[in-house]
This record gives sequence, structure tokens and C-alpha cells, in this order.
Amino acid sequence: MVPLAKLNPGETGLIGSLEGGHHFVSRLAALGFTTGAPVTVIRNYGSGPILVSIRGAQIALGRGEAGRIKVHCSEG
Repeated sequence: MVPLAKLNPGETGLIGSLEGGHHFVSRLAALGFTTGAPVTVIRNYGSGPILVSIRGAQIALGRGEAGRIKVHCSEG
């Protein structure tokens, strides 16, 4: 598994795990970041927020947040 922050635009991964406290995990789960959910990176410039698509919604994540979301890579 790799951090979501490492994926390039257009790449898709399956959520493997969320690393963090209860509040962080609960908030992301409410946004649709649950184990096995496919997530696609829309924008990742290498600095600043990362824009992803998950369950039909586009969500901006901070780099720290995206680094704590581990994904199984797949071709996108």
C-alpha cells in the first residue's frame, strides 16, 4: 500500500486503511473513504491540496491527510 498523496493525476487506488485518531477516521468515513472504495486523483501538483474523486464527489485533501490514507494501487 502507498499513501494517496503519492498517486499521480488519473491514477486510481482502492482504500486500504486510514491512519489517525478516531475523529480523523470518522470524518473521512463520513466523506466516503471506507475500506475498498475506489478513489481517483484528479489534481496533485506536488504541493498544496490534492483533489480526489470518491463515490461521485470531488474532495480536496491536505497533504498531511492524503499521506495518512493508504491505498492499493490499480491502473486508472
